[in-house]
Amino acid sequence: MSVFTRLGEVIASTEGDVTYELDFGTDDFGTKYVAVRATAPLTLICQRSLEPFVLPVEVDTRLGLIVRESDEAGLPPGYEALLVEDDGKLNPIATIEDELLLVLPLVPVNPDYELPDDMLGAGEEEEPLPEKTENPFAALRGLIK
Repeated sequence: MSVFTRLGEVIASTEGDVTYELDFGTDDFGTKYVAVRATAPLTLICQRSLEPFVLPVEVDTRLGLIVRESDEAGLPPGYEALLVEDDGKLNPIATIEDELLLVLPLVPVNPDYELPDDMLGAGEEEEPLPEKTENPFAALRGLIK
């Protein structure tokens, strides 16, 4: 992962491997695309515990290759736009890195982390939600005639 410099700035460790596949083609409508599939175990810092944890991420997207921003409106549904140079060339490493950055959570939280008991006050255990809640506007029904 050390080749992904921008990604390395936002994750806790650059150790691990990114497995990826790029599939270039043209669909039935003549739209040029690149299908990006990537998986990586990214080490992030949990914002609850402030401890590192590994988050397995997966990318599976189809990018429509466009030369002008105005071409984005012509892309079929399900395509994301990828602006390329006039010669149609793109940097595969930058493309994969962009897609990995997009799947990162805004606030990373380890799904296995639980608050310690001493963080909860006495008697602050999770209470079950009441099965039926009263409608706050039920009293207004009697006023409407």
